Amino acid sequence: MNNFGELRRIPLREMWQHEANDFTPWLAENIEALGEALGLDLELTSREAPVGDFSLDLLARDLNSSRTVIIENQFSQTDHNHLGKLVTYAAGFDASMVIWLAEEVRDEHRQALEWINQKTGTDTQFFGVVVEILTIDNSRPAYNFKPVVLPNEWQKSRRQDILTSTSPREERYKGYFQSLKDELIERDIFTGGHFSGASSRRYFFPPGIRGVSGNPQIKYQAAFPGNDEVPTVAACLYIEGDRSNVFFDALATHKEEINRNFGTELEWERRDGVNISNISIYRGGDIESSNSELEEIRQWHIENLLKLKEVFTPEIERALATIDNAEL
Repeated sequence: MNNFGELRRIPLREMWQHEANDFTPWLAENIEALGEALGLDLELTSREAPVGDFSLDLLARDLNSSRTVIIENQFSQTDHNHLGKLVTYAAGFDASMVIWLAEEVRDEHRQALEWINQKTGTDTQFFGVVVEILTIDNSRPAYNFKPVVLPNEWQKSRRQDILTSTSPREERYKGYFQSLKDELIERDIFTGGHFSGASSRRYFFPPGIRGVSGNPQIKYQAAFPGNDEVPTVAACLYIEGDRSNVFFDALATHKEEINRNFGTELEWERRDGVNISNISIYRGGDIESSNSELEEIRQWHIENLLKLKEVFTPEIERALATIDNAEL
């Protein structure tokens, strides 16, 4: 019973020196993780969106409901100034969802958000979220989005919404990925798949390699990661876990050879501090494209997922052996 590690909470300023220049861009890159913590499928619309003389940190939308979402973040504890800004931004963008992130949500501000939720009902919904950076003993830091204020009956109603209703856009994603999955299984390329948490824009496939599970998690991904301004389609090798960057680096030692075998320059995306890395290929495209264009995108996904699996299967086995031997 004495083998437990010590859990320690790290101040945000030890990870990010500047709120606007460092933390907000990081949050923009990890907006999907924030959405998953709240049961939303968030898509970034813009950063530093102007409202009169002020600027909102992040403007987004929930793809499940097409509702406008505003996100304001701050270091340290919440303050009256940011509470006033939230109301100003909500009015300026006619927002349906308002998310306030901070290192600590003061009791009076928690009560204020709960009171607003009682008065506004489902028309405008306010969320209070604590951002935590945690370590155990000398482990690498991990982030956690901890909801402390949710709209009335949010968890119950949100769960019911997910079970009983979907937006037309979400239905298109589901239809697209079901068709993609069916053909990949029929061609014996992959054995199954699943969506990414609350997001219907990303679909994962297992690597099909014995012994590949746990840490790091390695999957292939088909996705529509872009936004309305830059619609994008991706096929990726997705790596997650606290050994993700170590595994990524082991693969990257053979980067030139892998790119050559694949036949084009892949995007090698090592995302420090979030325990996620991707090796990807991109093209333009949107789920709202015509049926003929979507069929072209589907064939592109099939071709590149097949090529990724062919090229990376031996590389994954080699990288796993490399890091396992290094840790012995």
